[in-house]
Amino acid sequence: MKKLVLLFTVVAFTCTAAFAQITREQSIAEWTRAKAYTKAYLDAMPADGYAFKPTPEMRSFAQQMLHLADGGYFLVGMATGKESPLGKNVSVEKTVAPTKEAVTKAVMDSYDFAIEAVKGMTDAQLSETITMNMGKELKTTRGAMLFKAFEHQTHHRGQTTPYLRLKGVTPPQEMLF
Repeated sequence: MKKLVLLFTVVAFTCTAAFAQITREQSIAEWTRAKAYTKAYLDAMPADGYAFKPTPEMRSFAQQMLHLADGGYFLVGMATGKESPLGKNVSVEKTVAPTKEAVTKAVMDSYDFAIEAVKGMTDAQLSETITMNMGKELKTTRGAMLFKAFEHQTHHRGQTTPYLRLKGVTPPQEMLF
């Protein structure tokens, strides 16, 4: 088990380091692709499925997607130094109506924020070290922090795949390129 954990740690570090070396243009392309992929998920879920929770203790489909958006504002903001246009400590998960139209707009707006924030950076800025306080002081590069933001949106979009299946909807085809 220790070897497996070590291997996973090395792979995760290598992926983070590789993403930290991505160019600004590549990052913009990846965020743009992720936006289209997430939009396909939002479009696939019927309006009556936005309140759906597979179990009572889980987030609804709408809450998952709004949490994805919150992560984008927070993590991309940390990576780029750009403030959320929503204001400090404003959560779309807590303030946006859980309707298909409102959730779709909020999530697409969060991707627009991410894409525009990255467009405002230079390749050199992606290599800059930043220090964050997230319960403890952490140092990382802006590029690595953008990777964490990207990983977060991928994770939460992926979590909604069973929601679609349970509602009888075939999830969108993967969009790797």
